[in-house]
Amino acid sequence: MFSPRLFWFCFILLLPVNGLATSAAVRITVLGDSLSAGYGLSAAEAFPEQLESALLQRGYQVLVQNAGVSGDTSAGGLARLDWVLADSPDLVIVELGANDALRGLDPERTRENLATILTRLKAAGVQPLLTGMLAPRNLGRDYYTKFDRIYPDLAQSLGISFYPFFLEGVADQPELNHRDGIHPTAAGVSMIVERILPLVEDCLKQLAAGS
Repeated sequence: MFSPRLFWFCFILLLPVNGLATSAAVRITVLGDSLSAGYGLSAAEAFPEQLESALLQRGYQVLVQNAGVSGDTSAGGLARLDWVLADSPDLVIVELGANDALRGLDPERTRENLATILTRLKAAGVQPLLTGMLAPRNLGRDYYTKFDRIYPDLAQSLGISFYPFFLEGVADQPELNHRDGIHPTAAGVSMIVERILPLVEDCLKQLAAGS
């Protein structure tokens, strides 16, 4: 016998939770250094976690993994790439190079490391999003000019999504950084997320479209 009460109970069970689609969550990994790992912050305040929260609030089904390691260089990121790929991410945000510049490492080596990371991501069918970094000006014009060009050059040559400066709007703002003047506070991370969010959303739309 047909039961209206049973019908509506089954119908409610089939509804998506919080209005989200029932498709599998998009896996995003942030491959970076202390700037994205959350130096001096709680886990919930770090960039990956704040990004995940912002995307969930906008109705995206995502899981954002924090693959940031404090002190890591582009070479360190490259050495960890197999581990990142083993987790089968759909999108990898590459935030590396700040420690290369702070240590005055050869910009050409940084370029090679980042190019290898990005090329391997693309070859594995993973969409990369490259975030740029600027070298300290006290290293001299010749160094910072070569270093700064790494990111836009790679983005253009490889045809990938690009956010020009990870610390845009936060660098040189004392109220948004810890006392070291380098690492963003929770409020600084929130600013970074707010600014990069439209680009991340564009990447998710590209993934959904199968491009």
